[in-house]
Amino acid sequence: MDLFESCHSVNDLIGAGHEAAARDELIKLLAQVEDDEIEYSPLINRLIRDVGLFPYLDPDSSTWEDRYVYEAFKADVGEEQPVTLHREQSRLLTALVSGRSVAVSAPTSFGKSFVIDAFIAVTNPANVVILVPTIALADETRRRLQRKFGESYKIITAPDQSLEEKNILIFPQERAIGYVNALESIDILVVDEFYKASKSFDKERSPALIRAIVDLGEIAKQRYFLAPNISELDENPFTKGMEFFRMDFHTVYLEKSELYKQIGKDEQKKSQILLDVLFETSGKTLIYAGTYTNIKRVSNLLIDAFEPVERNLLQQFQEWLAHNYDPNWELTRLVSRGVGFHNGQLHRSLSQIQIRLFEEEQGLNYLISTSSIIEGVNTSAENIVVWSNKNGRAKIDDFTYKNIIGRGGRMFRHFVGKIFILEEPPAETLTQLDLELPDELLGTIDSDKIDIEYTSEQLEAIHAYEQEMTKLLGQGNFDYFRHDDGFQNSNTQVILGAVRSIRSKPQSWNGLAYLNSDKPKSWERLLYMIMGLQKGAWEIEWSKYVEFVKVLSGNWRRSIPDMLDELSALDIGISEFFKLERNTTFKLASLLGDVSKIYNRMYPEKAVDLSPALSRFSHAFLPTVVYQLEEYGIPRMISRKIQDAAAIDLESITNIHAALKKFQKIGYTGLIDEVGEFDDFECYILRYFFDGIEKRQAVIAT
Repeated sequence: MDLFESCHSVNDLIGAGHEAAARDELIKLLAQVEDDEIEYSPLINRLIRDVGLFPYLDPDSSTWEDRYVYEAFKADVGEEQPVTLHREQSRLLTALVSGRSVAVSAPTSFGKSFVIDAFIAVTNPANVVILVPTIALADETRRRLQRKFGESYKIITAPDQSLEEKNILIFPQERAIGYVNALESIDILVVDEFYKASKSFDKERSPALIRAIVDLGEIAKQRYFLAPNISELDENPFTKGMEFFRMDFHTVYLEKSELYKQIGKDEQKKSQILLDVLFETSGKTLIYAGTYTNIKRVSNLLIDAFEPVERNLLQQFQEWLAHNYDPNWELTRLVSRGVGFHNGQLHRSLSQIQIRLFEEEQGLNYLISTSSIIEGVNTSAENIVVWSNKNGRAKIDDFTYKNIIGRGGRMFRHFVGKIFILEEPPAETLTQLDLELPDELLGTIDSDKIDIEYTSEQLEAIHAYEQEMTKLLGQGNFDYFRHDDGFQNSNTQVILGAVRSIRSKPQSWNGLAYLNSDKPKSWERLLYMIMGLQKGAWEIEWSKYVEFVKVLSGNWRRSIPDMLDELSALDIGISEFFKLERNTTFKLASLLGDVSKIYNRMYPEKAVDLSPALSRFSHAFLPTVVYQLEEYGIPRMISRKIQDAAAIDLESITNIHAALKKFQKIGYTGLIDEVGEFDDFECYILRYFFDGIEKRQAVIAT
């Protein structure tokens, strides 16, 4: 490598005003310098400074001017020492600290979370609300902020938690609704991956996010919305008053290999090329499979092609999965080969464990994934393999494709992300984000909260909805639900259907109290009625789903292998178990909660307290904190051992923060000694859990 000539080329690009191209060439140069173990020269440092990549500066080999920039762009991000931000991070932080509301589009490698942390450390806000698309990302964010700010703030990720003087609330949009009336004001509302407010990107969940943006935005002093790869933000009432920053500022370079050109439609050749790539590359590799079917196909391919690796940690994980889940499950056979998989249906603790192992040097080498890896966690890898150009049944668009390959490379680990493309990517397009009021929310959004220009069709639909709801509920009850106590379900047609059913057949709903019973047989009729309110939501024959719920009711008393053995007669395996459990805790529980609210408001003389049933269904029939601890990384079978050993009474604690205090008090060593029955892998899990609840004194600017 001719170092001087390479620097000269970068400098020419800078001089010609092509800064983005200069940055890419410089990053490739830095990768080569690192591989060749060459020390940075003042010239390299000067080029780093010129393209704004200030964190990459080496102060020991810099001129005094470059050392000054390295120090001047340091910011308190809650760590023990200030961190140098790159130029665009600093620009963004300056805008937020000055009190402006900002919507930003920036690449995955940009480092947007540093800006959130720096804002908290510098401005010392009282209430911060962070909306994230998944519970997995909520836990990842919680871990980061707990370590930095846990001494100064109450970090809240679970529903129905009491507020303290200073709070950081982190959760998906569906949980945000429960805190709307609890918060008087918010200093800053952060919406991560805010593009999901558009039905073009998330048809099912966008109404809930729009609703959360409206309700929380009304009490937010400032807003910070984050997304990747947005070229233009249209005028809309949901981001009104916000400045849009488009920052195409990359901190890593993506090196693409368009292998699909030699594959064509030859599936056998495609499989062989995948294996060649995996055998010939080093470093961690994410494989985007796109669908559950493709995850299974790639899993079976790697099971046949790879021999087990000799790593104690992975062997322990395999044995733990075989004992606690299913010895014949693809994941059980994959992990001993250094392979895991990630999708949106796995138990949360299982997803966390695999991400943790993927970060470990002696852990997983490969992770096969659906789109959950690009929206659920912040992990990245040296190599990305795009096995499929599908996202479910549809082909991925350019926006999603850029999101996937944007996981390649990582600041300070891999200057260059290697991208292997095995199916033809979509044509490159500019992505304009259009945010509109979903039809599902028509009639539920208070016009005093946001200025919306309705179409004539929407006005007609709103009028019809309000007229029928008022007729069925009465004006007072309708106003109560619209203004004071909203529904968990964001689909007005589902809610209207529930109101119609309860008004027309009140005697059929009189037995709601049976759902509080400990006898699942008595639930059957009511479960069918509730399912009938949202007919297409259950993804299985209704009779099988009802039987599944009855079996799931023994979740705390029985092991997963034991329940799977009974469910095998219904042709329900472990993958279906995960999917149906999620349907129960979210779709079924939220619909049941709304039915309870409607019935009790319409017939107060026959009101039924369904809180016991709602707690069971929403927590998968586990004790409340046991279910919530899975979000913090403790699988239910470990909680069972803790309960049986009487180390911590998890059945009697109903508040997750009280439970965490118990864990902090007993400590890792104390818990291991008290229980005495944890295997080696469970000890590994618990070490990671305790690391995530540790606090240290945050450095808050005054």
